[in-house]
Amino acid sequence: MASQRVLTGITTSGTPHLGNYVGAIRPAIAASRAPGVESFYFLADYHALIKVQDPARVQRSTLEIAAAWLACGLEPEKVRFYRQSDIPEIAELTWLLTCVAGKGLLNRAHAYKAAVDRNREAGEDDDAGITGGLYMYPVLMAADILLFNANKVPVGRDQVQHIEMARDIGQRFNHLYGGDYFTLPEAAIEEQVATLPGLDGRKMSKSYDNTIALFAPRAELKKLVFSIVTDSRAPGEPKDPNGSALFEIYQAFASAEETAAMRKAYADGIAWGDAKQALFERIDSEVAPLRERYETLIANPARIEEQLREGARRLREQHATPFLRELRHAVGLRDLSTATAREAQGARSPKAALPAFKQYRESDGRFHFKLVDGDRLLLVSRGFDSPKDAGQRVAALKRGGFARPDADVALGEGVAGDEVARALEALRAAEEAKA
Repeated sequence: MASQRVLTGITTSGTPHLGNYVGAIRPAIAASRAPGVESFYFLADYHALIKVQDPARVQRSTLEIAAAWLACGLEPEKVRFYRQSDIPEIAELTWLLTCVAGKGLLNRAHAYKAAVDRNREAGEDDDAGITGGLYMYPVLMAADILLFNANKVPVGRDQVQHIEMARDIGQRFNHLYGGDYFTLPEAAIEEQVATLPGLDGRKMSKSYDNTIALFAPRAELKKLVFSIVTDSRAPGEPKDPNGSALFEIYQAFASAEETAAMRKAYADGIAWGDAKQALFERIDSEVAPLRERYETLIANPARIEEQLREGARRLREQHATPFLRELRHAVGLRDLSTATAREAQGARSPKAALPAFKQYRESDGRFHFKLVDGDRLLLVSRGFDSPKDAGQRVAALKRGGFARPDADVALGEGVAGDEVARALEALRAAEEAKA
């Protein structure tokens, strides 16, 4: 059995470029071959709809990205490779999670807050042009991850918040429905992954229109490489590799020995034309065999469609459909014929009670509080001079969590600090859900 599940989503909103290859495709495929790892790779076409309303572009991008990953060495028979929209359980789980996700939590999502800030700067209404899709993006992402109980999700730092939100939502569901339904995922921050500069020196991105398409024909690749912006230093003048977009791209494709040789050539005053020719040849030597496979694959879209559908079919059969059935039962979406006579007459199952703080005054006139979970005493305080002081300590615990006992609070008999921390997290999640 695999020791851990690692899940990666690829949004189908554009054509793969060299930055995607170096920063995501190449390292992810290498990681998929590590022992003890069950790898999930999906084409996030639902996510693409949030920012792309061109149907032909979404379809074309899905084909190009699927072909790119396969051409670069992804092995569908050894990993889980599927299209998001082929797993209807993802959409259904999104709704189940929406019903437990706190609006306050979603209000803090970086993408939503950034859109609101842009509107305010432009003097517009806060929510002008913001769709429900953008706002609910973190819940859909949580469903992607939680449906398959992924242990790790490789992301850049800008995506860490979404993994934390998936944890919060999954933990809230587990608490509300009294079971360990979801594994709480961890973000695998890709510090070592290269970020390539584009033609103009800024980060290679479709947003800047400064990309080099991964599978551009050889002649076009050469033209693009020769259009990379350089400074005005003439042949024979020493050149600084630091901050040179051309050198950074070369380094991402070259061996350590080749990189050292290019660094020396910079110091010796290599002409920019010669440096660009060396970069072009180095990229093309790695990409050419992949390009040939890509062109064969993309000429047969029916074969790619078949592979994606087969991947989704196996994944639904083995995991998604039975797990969703379990989750439906957990929330009460059940077969009525299985109800007991008492339930059929309208009796309700008791809802799991949340942990609660109780404040009280002792005979010595001092004010105390305790944290209880049902009949279990988790935490008890010393006496405070006023109810306000006791209340402030309760608020601090709710806000900041619990690490260890101190002069103000003591653990209940047989209680571990982790149990108190989980109870406080559950209280915070419940309050956020009401916000």
